[in-house]
Amino acid sequence: MEIEKLLYTAVNKEASDIFLVPGMPLSYRVGGKIVNYNENKIFPPQMDLYIEELYRLAGERGMSRVREKGDDDFSMSVAGMSRFRVNVFRQRNSLAAVIRVVPFGLPDFDAFNIPENVMRIGDRTRGLVLVSGPAGSGKTTTLASIINEINKRRSVHVITLEDPIEYIHRHNKSIVTQREIVTDTESFAVGLRAALRQAPDVILVGEMRDKETIQVALTAAETGHLVLSTLHTAGAANTIGRIVDSFPSGMQCQIRLQLSMVMEAVVSQQLVPGTDGREYPAFEILFFDDGIRSLVREGKLQEIKNMILSSQAQGMSSMENSLLKLVAEKKITMEEAVFCSNNRESMEKRIKRLELAGKL
Repeated sequence: MEIEKLLYTAVNKEASDIFLVPGMPLSYRVGGKIVNYNENKIFPPQMDLYIEELYRLAGERGMSRVREKGDDDFSMSVAGMSRFRVNVFRQRNSLAAVIRVVPFGLPDFDAFNIPENVMRIGDRTRGLVLVSGPAGSGKTTTLASIINEINKRRSVHVITLEDPIEYIHRHNKSIVTQREIVTDTESFAVGLRAALRQAPDVILVGEMRDKETIQVALTAAETGHLVLSTLHTAGAANTIGRIVDSFPSGMQCQIRLQLSMVMEAVVSQQLVPGTDGREYPAFEILFFDDGIRSLVREGKLQEIKNMILSSQAQGMSSMENSLLKLVAEKKITMEEAVFCSNNRESMEKRIKRLELAGKL
């Protein structure tokens, strides 16, 4: 079928995303940039056929959800090709879709340039770990890499709650059970509550979308489980702040106290276009020690960045240092480092100083 040819082309081009939008040509995201497959615009009748083919490839999944709710998430596999995460949605009264290409194999953290100190998070046995960043920044890949390392090294029960399931984990040293929202359980909160009765050691929550899910995740971390999850925020301090702000003002002191006791790490990441056409992840890494826990309890989140800068010996890293490392390795340009920095003026000054010192 034609949609399968389009999917094959995307995999062959090493595209990360496919865009099917009425009134536009079929487009791919390759190396962080969107390129058109050709100049032929897709109109609603053709788009409807593409969408129907996608649902057929997904195992005759019904279209009732997108018709009733306006959007639908699901995953699918095409033999000999790849897995795909699909979001179908209505826009301007017609259907459209964005498809993420997910390789069959599990990610190799070295190939994806994920730092060793991030991978060591999988050695922890309890507490809450958050991976944050904008959509498409590689959060799912980082978490899948951590789960894969746990599966290879530890004999534990891992439960994942995902919307939808992307990477498939085979049982190795661990038992890995994967549940998809809507298909296998009603919601993240419902699935998370059920997980606590399923003898878990490690729980992955695809996204902490609401106050209820956050509360159950905190409880799971407090009761001796390792809980991994994501948030769509930029920066470690902003990630913690987002959780606190999800609650009414009268509860925020209690939530800060809980976070100070159960949080183990925050990894904030983004993907940066590289000099070779690939994308490279840059990381801000925060590990919780007594000083960080004290700042969180007292609500002094604005001081966390300085603590990260002064704690590099403990494996922490600022986003700016991560970007500068990529520049020094010739993986990204100085211009991209400045553009992706949280403080562009400061980054420009640091780059100039390093250039003068002959370190770039």
